[in-house]
Amino acid sequence: MSNISLPSLTGLKAEAKALRAQASEAETPLSHSQALEQIAKRYGYRNWNVIAAAANQPKASNRFFEGMRLSGHYLSQPFAGKVLKVQPTEQQGSYQLTILFDEPVDVVSFESFSAFRHRVTCTIDPDGTSPQQTSNGEPHMRLDL
Repeated sequence: MSNISLPSLTGLKAEAKALRAQASEAETPLSHSQALEQIAKRYGYRNWNVIAAAANQPKASNRFFEGMRLSGHYLSQPFAGKVLKVQPTEQQGSYQLTILFDEPVDVVSFESFSAFRHRVTCTIDPDGTSPQQTSNGEPHMRLDL
């Protein structure tokens, strides 16, 4: 999702209609679905279904934004960091976040070696946890909200 303010669903459809008209004038036909997909890409969304879902959500429910500071636990290790990218998922209220950690997080619990992560991409559900879990049942990501 880009930093550009997202218009309403009606506004997005109007942009797609205008894009089709421009393509027609340039004698490069564009189908309705191709125009919708191009509008989604223009705003940084994967496809029309994802942008349509985002446009239908009340603005107050967009709780994550690029540049936002977050803290929590990643693979049971505490972290603080900044959101680099936010992408709504097809599941209502869930987002895919890319987070840059302030300090690298060691994701290995074995004492003989370490593996540090500087940046992660994860899916977060409405309560701030990831649906993916470690073998002991802990979520990969748990945000302090």
